[in-house]
Amino acid sequence: MNDGNELLYPREQFYARERRSVPAARRFAAQSLRCWGLGDWDRADGMSLCVSELATNALLHGVPPGRGFLLRLRYDGDVVRVEVHDSGPGVPKIADETYCGEGGRGLVLVAALADKWGVCERELGKVVWADFECSRDDARAGRQASGTGSA
Repeated sequence: MNDGNELLYPREQFYARERRSVPAARRFAAQSLRCWGLGDWDRADGMSLCVSELATNALLHGVPPGRGFLLRLRYDGDVVRVEVHDSGPGVPKIADETYCGEGGRGLVLVAALADKWGVCERELGKVVWADFECSRDDARAGRQASGTGSA
């Protein structure tokens, strides 16, 4: 991410602990990219898949009954960051190679698609994040679309 001199474009939405929250989070992410001028970004599909995986993980493992999760997206002109905040315990990790179950591969996808990803603790729960770097052309298009710069 940048050194803080550029304006950050944060967008966030809270979701309930229900299955329809995952496609809603994906739609919100796509809308955010369009808002930032990155609607045709070549990494949009990969970012959307990561939003789905992180939201699904939060619902399955990180959101206690009666609670929800927060999806926060930020764009600083160089990097799009996806953050999923939940109030559950534990730290997610990539599934063991010998694991043969039906699930458990979401973080493998996140690690493959994102430039960086990680987990941060918070007062109650955790934040799982993934960063997606933009090319100069992507960043220029985003600045022009948002009215913050010129080519």
